[in-house]
Amino acid sequence: MDPLVRLKQARSEGLIPEKLYGRITERFGLAVSGIDRIERASGLAFPAAYVEPSLVVTSPDPGSYEYGILFARTIPVEAAGRMAVVVQVSAPLLAFGLKGTIHAILAHEFLHYLELMWRVSRMGVLSDEVTGSLFESSYADGERLLEPRAVFADRTLVDHITRRFPAGFRDARLEEKAVSLWHRKGLPRTDVDLGSNTVRLSAESLSRMSLDPGLAGRLAELAEKSGRIRARARRLY
Repeated sequence: MDPLVRLKQARSEGLIPEKLYGRITERFGLAVSGIDRIERASGLAFPAAYVEPSLVVTSPDPGSYEYGILFARTIPVEAAGRMAVVVQVSAPLLAFGLKGTIHAILAHEFLHYLELMWRVSRMGVLSDEVTGSLFESSYADGERLLEPRAVFADRTLVDHITRRFPAGFRDARLEEKAVSLWHRKGLPRTDVDLGSNTVRLSAESLSRMSLDPGLAGRLAELAEKSGRIRARARRLY
């Protein structure tokens, strides 16, 4: 899959200005280097990823003025009757994000991917839970992920993740640029209702999901290591 195919289509339809298109494609290398870095630090392969040529925003309900920006999403999909996983990277992240922020967000989505694969390996997922607010969603997100320190042998990368995801992603600089340089200029936007930001998969597609035995074993090790790290942290505090 060409990770830039949707961006190229948006450019050909005149939805993305030429100068901005050039900036995004030039800075796509930061995402590639981030994925390479994540794979080296974890010893595991990153899932398929592509660039979404829009600003993805979510709100608790259609009439609410509260909204959050989703700079990347890990999305389970059904393909040919089987479950697959793709990581959606928003174009505004590549256009305006610093290198450390881009790598941190990709690493965070990689943790989502591993956690989903872990649940699938235990057949413990049919659909993701629905939460009622951005705060609750951030809290649930932080509670369920594997510990970065258990997954990545890259202290700087771990620092990037923990600094930017204390309780949900926060980067005032990036968010302001996304609003002022993308949203207010009328560039493409995708609205996602928080209540429906969930993917339901059929039991059949899950049953046909073939998980590499080596990955399943590695995920079990990471889950156990994450548990030890959290238990040690609870004892300290």
